[in-house]
Amino acid sequence: MLEQGAIDRLAAQSIAPQGHVIGGKRLAGEAVFDVVSPIDGRVFTSIAEGSVADVDRAVAAARAAFPAWHRAGPTFRKKVLLKLAELIEKHALELAVLGVRDNGTEISMALKAEPLSAAGTFRYYAEAVDKVYDEIAPTSQDVLALVHREPLGVVGAIVPWNFPLMIGSWKVAPALAAGNTMVLKPAEIASLTLLRIAELALEAGMPEGVFNVVTGRGSVAGKALALHMDVDALAFTGSGPVGRKLLEYSAQSNLKRAFLELGGKSPNIVFDDVADLDKAVKVSANGIFRNSGQVCVAGSRLLVQEGIYDAFLEKLAAMTAKYRVGNPLSLESDIGAISSADQLAKDIAFLETAQREGGTIRTGGKRLFEETGGFYLSPAIVEGVTPDMTLSREEVFGPVLAVTRFKTMEEAIAIANSTVYGLASAVWTSSLATAHTMVRAINAGIVHVNTYGGADITVPLGGFKQSGFGRDKSLHALDKYTDLKTAWIDLK
Repeated sequence: MLEQGAIDRLAAQSIAPQGHVIGGKRLAGEAVFDVVSPIDGRVFTSIAEGSVADVDRAVAAARAAFPAWHRAGPTFRKKVLLKLAELIEKHALELAVLGVRDNGTEISMALKAEPLSAAGTFRYYAEAVDKVYDEIAPTSQDVLALVHREPLGVVGAIVPWNFPLMIGSWKVAPALAAGNTMVLKPAEIASLTLLRIAELALEAGMPEGVFNVVTGRGSVAGKALALHMDVDALAFTGSGPVGRKLLEYSAQSNLKRAFLELGGKSPNIVFDDVADLDKAVKVSANGIFRNSGQVCVAGSRLLVQEGIYDAFLEKLAAMTAKYRVGNPLSLESDIGAISSADQLAKDIAFLETAQREGGTIRTGGKRLFEETGGFYLSPAIVEGVTPDMTLSREEVFGPVLAVTRFKTMEEAIAIANSTVYGLASAVWTSSLATAHTMVRAINAGIVHVNTYGGADITVPLGGFKQSGFGRDKSLHALDKYTDLKTAWIDLK
């Protein structure tokens, strides 16, 4: 059970300037930049500003460590990854508080979504790695055909600031379990927990150089990683424009495979035959407003059928107005901070654009607690949003909900599929026929039915269209980090 006193004690601890973790050692960079907490806008430590040379050193360390890590076999890798999961759980509150200071997620959500989720992910792939078998093909009796899974080599990963531990573990755990080594570049504004995880990995017995973390700017360190001729694959979660750049860098270098998860503009569709209106309201609100809407699968477009529109919106607005926005380290806060001053400015700009284009803010959308120096925004509901409006087409990544009224199922399908994205979605209905029809009709990697969120590590996560390609989570993630090798043996 979370205790405010324990949280406060951890939050009061000073954080020394942070260097890279390369080849099992902490290495200071030639330059550093400040880490600003979104809680109060104050600098509380610094991280190394990674250079091309730093990336070169990290890739060289990963390449040198690869043969031994691969040859050690699944049993050894399993042992190390299980120990790492155990250590993450042991330090869970420390990691959660550190992450909240870095990116502003409310502590009640951060603990479960970050360290505890990461521990579960490392444990899942550790347990799976010695249970995934190679194949024997059904050939004639005079031939033996074997299909081997082989690790790729050195994997690069670039992860975002909203859930760095959770999303980072989705990439690190299966890649390492499959026998690859890794160089990870965290987001500039959320690097601290991943640096700490790299230290815990060494404590767990992971050989030096297997898991390296280089901090810095995407335009320098991220670009160097994507262009590197000795990186065999790149896993990325982030924005579409950056994803496009990474594909260009792959083409300019060694044609490394790039797996991209690029966000979404996910529709949450409520039909007038929904069985439990109050549940739909509560889950829909949490689906967009938790973590201040800074969730790639957030249900940022709410489509409500006209028969229940007024009742649904009245309940939703009342619930939204009751959310307690505040210091994310306080157990009394339901919603924490926006991650940065830049992101807050973007959120406000989207609201201003929505009003110019004809939308109406029903509740929220105001900057809060500006006197603290922190970055806070009251969750906003915008009505009258049509499919052609900016708020319906572009990802905000903030606590801003676009609401659209619809009449028929066919109209709902057309609106749901009217964006370039296709990551997540939801359908609320008591009709089994409607549910199955919508699951088939919506172009998205995830379709929730009578819920939103909650899909665990056992199922894949990824998108259609410009939400990217390649899947995190589940056993399917191992496919990204292995190659198939055929052995064709003549027995005659």
